[in-house]
This record gives sequence, C-alpha cells and structure tokens, in this order.
Amino acid sequence: MTGVGASGVVRQETADGAILFDAHALAQGERFDPRWFDAGFWREQDHATEASGGRGGIVFAHTPNGDWALRHYRRGGLVARVLGDRYLWNGAERTRSFSEFRLLHDLVARGFDVSQAVAARYRRSGAHYRADLITRVIPDAHTLVWKSQHGGIDAATLARIGAAIARLHAAGVYHADLNAHNVLIDAHKVWLIDFDRGELRTPQSAWQLANLSRLKRSLVKVGAAGGGDAAFERDVWQPLMAAYESALASHEKDANR
Repeated sequence: MTGVGASGVVRQETADGAILFDAHALAQGERFDPRWFDAGFWREQDHATEASGGRGGIVFAHTPNGDWALRHYRRGGLVARVLGDRYLWNGAERTRSFSEFRLLHDLVARGFDVSQAVAARYRRSGAHYRADLITRVIPDAHTLVWKSQHGGIDAATLARIGAAIARLHAAGVYHADLNAHNVLIDAHKVWLIDFDRGELRTPQSAWQLANLSRLKRSLVKVGAAGGGDAAFERDVWQPLMAAYESALASHEKDANR
C-alpha cells in the first residue's frame, strides 16, 4: 500500500488487482477491506438496501463510515451476452473504475456538486478485468425522474438544473450518460452522478448539445411530457435551456476576462 498523498488518495494492491480509496472517507489509518465492495457482505449484516427509481444494480450500504452507494460495472446491449461484466484490459489507470474515481475526485476537489468517490477497484484475469466503484450517498436527494413524477418540476428547480449542467460544460466536463436518473435534487443543490466514461474535453457545442439532447430524450421517456409536446417544450425544456444558456454565457465571459 502506498502512503497517503496530499490528495488523500491511497492505492492498495490486492492479489488480483488494486484498489484506490480516499483515506479521508475512512477512520484514520484504516485500510480498505475488499469485502466492502460486495453487496452480499452488507446484506449479511442487514446493512444494505436496494436502490429504487431506475438505478439498476446500485446497492446502498449503511457503514460505520457513512452511507455508500455500491456499483458493479456491467455491460449493456448485445456485447453483454459475450463478455458479461468483463472489460478488456488496457492498463490500471484506464479501467472504468479508476477513471471514474479519478474524475470524481478531481471534480469534488474543484467544488463541483457531484457524487464523492470513496473507493474503486479492478480485478484482473488475463486479458480482461472486472470493476467496482463506491461513492458516498447524497442524503435527502431525489432523482429528476422522481421529481417529475411527484408533483412536477418547478421553474426554480429547472433553472438550477440548467445552471449546474452549464457549469460543468464550461469547464469541459463531459457526462457520457446525462439522463434524468443521473440528476439528483435536494433542497439546496442539483447533483450529477454516474460519470462512467466521463472525461475532460475542450468545451465544444457539438458534444454539449448531444449531452442535452440525451437528457431531453430521457425526460420524455419517463413521462415528463405527459401534458403533450407543446406543454413540455414550454413548461420544462425551454426554462431549463434558458437557464443553461444564460449560465454558460456567464461562465464563458468570466473565462475570457
């Protein structure tokens, strides 16, 4: 195990791979137990609950170090029939788990409202690996899906969502799956979660608009357009985009000063 650096990130070697963890998320001097990645370990102690609201595969673990969200990386689509939960090995730092951990840790350090990475691991077997990530649960927050299905989304919330996305985009933060399940809302903030395959890019309208189009399709799919397309555009999408465009212009202006 390497020492704790200024960032608090520790790399811990295992028999078949390695773990990255944030030492600040544990008791002082505590090592990360590999069993903590396994939902079954917490279920046996009656310290686990299944996530609801479309967050498939997420288990919440109620630990002495706080509430954690456990995610095992799984493939989707036809390739899952062949590889299941395995990914091609291309180096430790390019694993899905280490990449997402590093990105989240950087974004939190820069003050962005994203989920805090607790730990990541990979387990290598020949040319493939399996991966897991643990993030800290954001308390008292609901997904944008939940909000849209329980009383709708008010104008103030839409404005906060647009501004939160604009801030990330202005900083070149690409979210590979910006959908309504990955936007969390509490009483004060909008949080973005699940940055698998996310990365830092040069700000560019093409990928920024693609992100927004993905969110729009997701909102329509979960029923936010229940009042019809015209009502959705007027009452949901246009207010969100107005806030997004205003905030993005403000960030770009500040960057050019």
